[in-house]
Amino acid sequence: MKKILNPAIVVIAFAIGVFFTTAFINPQQNVASEESEHPRIAKAITQMQDAIDYMEHAPHDFGGHKAVAIADTKAAIKSLKMAMAYRAKKDNK
Repeated sequence: MKKILNPAIVVIAFAIGVFFTTAFINPQQNVASEESEHPRIAKAITQMQDAIDYMEHAPHDFGGHKAVAIADTKAAIKSLKMAMAYRAKKDNK
């Protein structure tokens, strides 16, 4: 029982930590002002969103990698938006 319980507690604690570090960050906040400062990142976000749309509407599953690729791409977009929002948020303090 302890072999199952300890990893479960670690996973739950990690999930709670991730939630609390990201739940109160608005990745959309001030991103527009940063897009002009970082046009290559803004373009990459747009292209990744297009790739997600393409994969979601594709008739095949890309060898079983479709769902994970979509999830990873969405996570990358979120990280890029948070990165661009960081400086704007920092400057507003």
